[in-house]
Amino acid sequence: MGIFQKIFGTYSDRELKRIFPIVEKIDSYDAKMQQLSDEELRAKTDEFKERLGKGESLNSILPEAFAVVREASWRTMGLKHYKVQLIGGIVLHQGRIAEMRTGEGKTLVATAPAYLNALTGKGVHIVTVNDYLAKRDRDIMAPVYEFLGLKVGVILHELDQSQRQEAYKCDITYGTNSEFGFDYLRDNMVIYKEERVQRGLNFAIVDEVDSILIDEARTPLIISGEGEKSTEFYKIADYFAKTLKKEDDFTIDEKANAVILTEEGIKKAEDFFKLENYADPENMEIQHHVVQALKGNYIMRKDKDYMVVDGEVLIVDEFTGRAMEGRRYSDGLHQAIEAKEGVKVERESRTLATITYQNYFRMFGKLSGMTGTALTEENEFREIYGLDVIVIPTNKPIARIDFPDVVYKTEKGKFKAIVEDIVETYKNGQPSLVGTVSIEKSELISDMLKRKGVPHQVLNAKYHEKEAEIISHAGEKGMVTIATNMAGRGTDIKLGEGVIEAGGLKIIGTERHESRRIDNQLRGRSGRQGDPGASRFYVSLEDDLMRIFGSDKLKGIVEKLGLGDDEAIESKMVSGAIENAQKKVEGNNFDVRKTLLQYDDVINKQREIIYKQRSQVLEGEDLREEVIAMFKDLVSSAVSSHLSGLEEEFENDLAKLIDYMEDIFVPADTVKVEELANLTNEEIVERFIEIGEKIYAEKEEEFTAEQMREIERVILLRVVDSKWMDHLDDMDHLKRGIGLRAYKQQDPAQAYQFEGSEMFNEMIYNIKVETIKYLFHVQIQKAPERERVVKETHTNQAEDDSIKKQPVKKEKTTGRNDHCPCGSGKKYKNCCGRFE
Repeated sequence: MGIFQKIFGTYSDRELKRIFPIVEKIDSYDAKMQQLSDEELRAKTDEFKERLGKGESLNSILPEAFAVVREASWRTMGLKHYKVQLIGGIVLHQGRIAEMRTGEGKTLVATAPAYLNALTGKGVHIVTVNDYLAKRDRDIMAPVYEFLGLKVGVILHELDQSQRQEAYKCDITYGTNSEFGFDYLRDNMVIYKEERVQRGLNFAIVDEVDSILIDEARTPLIISGEGEKSTEFYKIADYFAKTLKKEDDFTIDEKANAVILTEEGIKKAEDFFKLENYADPENMEIQHHVVQALKGNYIMRKDKDYMVVDGEVLIVDEFTGRAMEGRRYSDGLHQAIEAKEGVKVERESRTLATITYQNYFRMFGKLSGMTGTALTEENEFREIYGLDVIVIPTNKPIARIDFPDVVYKTEKGKFKAIVEDIVETYKNGQPSLVGTVSIEKSELISDMLKRKGVPHQVLNAKYHEKEAEIISHAGEKGMVTIATNMAGRGTDIKLGEGVIEAGGLKIIGTERHESRRIDNQLRGRSGRQGDPGASRFYVSLEDDLMRIFGSDKLKGIVEKLGLGDDEAIESKMVSGAIENAQKKVEGNNFDVRKTLLQYDDVINKQREIIYKQRSQVLEGEDLREEVIAMFKDLVSSAVSSHLSGLEEEFENDLAKLIDYMEDIFVPADTVKVEELANLTNEEIVERFIEIGEKIYAEKEEEFTAEQMREIERVILLRVVDSKWMDHLDDMDHLKRGIGLRAYKQQDPAQAYQFEGSEMFNEMIYNIKVETIKYLFHVQIQKAPERERVVKETHTNQAEDDSIKKQPVKKEKTTGRNDHCPCGSGKKYKNCCGRFE
């Protein structure tokens, strides 16, 4: 601790001093609230709303409102907020992160700020890491809110559109980060405003904020439609990759997570694919497939990075050890793994909509969060989200003993020692929770314990349906639970009879995670609410973290000591070296997320423009003026780009200009070169605008003004959606190749921003051209109707089965021009009816 901190306390200490008086004020209302009848307590909600309506601020009613929630909680659940829980609630209301240790009752903490902010009528989102926790927390806490007259909803994966609309209309809505994010994207893909489910993004309380805003922030949300690329080439590239030999044909760079062909490997590729020069730009498609096949075969590991279940490749979350249903690796890597494992290779998909979690959550008017571990990532929270971290004191002092790490030379020696420790702990009747970084390791320990005859339960991605049930029993006497690092997060582990006397729950870490935060979360499962407990991590020099990022100095010390396989060292210097390795990886991961955000910020500005335009269309705004402005802009651009100003080229340029205008909107033979030859550029522009306005007025008369306004909306929606999807694809390709710019002394992010902006401007121009072209060519007998441009097939996270629709049989009541009963939004004849 520095001298400054010794004198003035930490940042959290100083901030807490400002909060303590508010807590005292909440406390001062306690006796008064106890005297109120249920009806009087409930009536406080209407009173607060009235006061807010008259101009009082949320801060001024906070003490009394928190006291009301505290009393309502006591009457409905028999739980009364501790002072530290009130402090946490105030921190959340202030739009900050509350770091609260495991077991401090974070679920209850959220009730007071959620109630207070819901009084504005603008809605509150409470965000959790999975559907189970969202439903559990909503069911547990709903009685408090409902007692006070508020409505509480929950967004679950299986809900349909109308159920989602109802849940979002509630005062407080529980749900997962991915469900909220995907609903936002889908709301910006609808073709009628009535199909939207969300309302404004007002205030979010994010539970396990580090998991959602940091761990998951490396993967953007993507909604996809079916692509057009053949899957056969993945199998060919996989066959080729399997013929190569490590070192001779390729090398693996673990730090960069890359496989690089050697000269010999390149020669083999040229022979195999019959190429003159593998590096030629025209061979980019082949290079792409080969790189992904090499990655799939030699970097991605079965039962660590992914599992194969019922002929399907499922990604394993590196932080939780859970299978991530429906999520797919992007850029063809998933297909490469499918080819490697000999299962069906799914078609590559087309991106329909995408956003990063960072940019989604930054749209909320106010954002807050809570977790047991946030301080190690404080800089990232501050830099990316503008959030500071306040460490909340525990309700009771922590009695857990955290023992120093034990380091072994080999993995074999380490696991032998871990199993001995588990056996000893089991004999003493003390429960132990064993944290592993992969399914593979949890099953290895399980096998070793079976041989020793020690009963135990295994909790990993393969059994996660029973997750909460299993983890809740981990504190019972003599219980041995093996779990991937974050399994069961959010579930309380209560200590059984006689366990306190046995020393409480013992945490055994089987290796250090690349993030200190994940290790701290594992430790934090023990020693809740002043209970005794213990924790110790076992490390070997063969662990991934030590092998890739550990220092040579540390390896040197172990060599000098001449340790045998079964001998261990325990020293502060070793613990320091491990922490430095973790800091190095955390820094790398922060850079990855920051780069992802830099790239998404470019698309984010573009997304805002497109979504705003779509919204105007959906809201039924009169677009006539906008269409005419587009048309005038188009004419002006066409004239200035065609007429070069060179005398000798003038007539030729005029002829080309007329051809172009005829293609866009002017009927053939309406304008002759001779009549434009003596006009200035400005006069030529005016002449074409005059012609166009006359044609458009006639078109409007033909259709009626009302019908013309709807046609404008239909065409603009269709063109914008189609062009935006193509643009997302183009931006994705740009991002894939932009890294190579570094070799040309260019900053890739800057190059992406510059070129991405140029591409966006080009897209906007193309939208104008196509919109005008369609509008001027629309026929009264073929007036277009609203249709989705592409049908959604899947997301890169939890799969929405309701979207994977099969062609349906025509119902008796379905006419050829009716909406298709499959729910695609298209007419029956253009959708499932086309199979007849």
